Amino acid sequence: MSLPPTGPDHLAVSDSARWFSEEAQPHGPALKDYIRRAFPSLRDVDDVVQESYLRLWRRHAEEPIRSARAFLFSVAQRIAIDGLRRRRRSPIDSFASLAELNIADDTPAAPEQLGEDEKIALLVAAIDALPARCREVVVLRKLHLLSQRETAARLGISEKGVENQLARGLERCRLWLRHRDAEHHFRHAP
Repeated sequence: MSLPPTGPDHLAVSDSARWFSEEAQPHGPALKDYIRRAFPSLRDVDDVVQESYLRLWRRHAEEPIRSARAFLFSVAQRIAIDGLRRRRRSPIDSFASLAELNIADDTPAAPEQLGEDEKIALLVAAIDALPARCREVVVLRKLHLLSQRETAARLGISEKGVENQLARGLERCRLWLRHRDAEHHFRHAP
């Protein structure tokens, strides 16, 4: 009969497993709901969630992650967009939505600069903090790249309502970032 493994390697795996079960897995149901709502035509929701968990696990093995939830949601969003893009064979870049938010970072990475994953996680968190209708408009217009008319038809509101909600949503995102002293990590394009 052999004894269970002990030593530093076993402790590291045990700590990682505990971290994963406490910090990542509880977000699974909310992540599935978000993907289903944000990407209703996506068929492989469970695959997106599993791939997101895998990428989270790999990243956590390399370096600490401040917010497992933010990381999971931003990664899942990119995976879903990539999956839809492949399925549609569309030339839309998975980061086109961020470009439409007029956020750019052309500076080289520096220690005080956030990484792309962290920036995306901040933007996802800012969008998640919006009121429901405002969030729907921002997601449809900026992430799904629907026209103002298509967004209005899908939500059953006027085009002017879409315009107003979008302006409010983008301003609230900007204020959310400012409140967290993160606005300086984003430079608005002229």
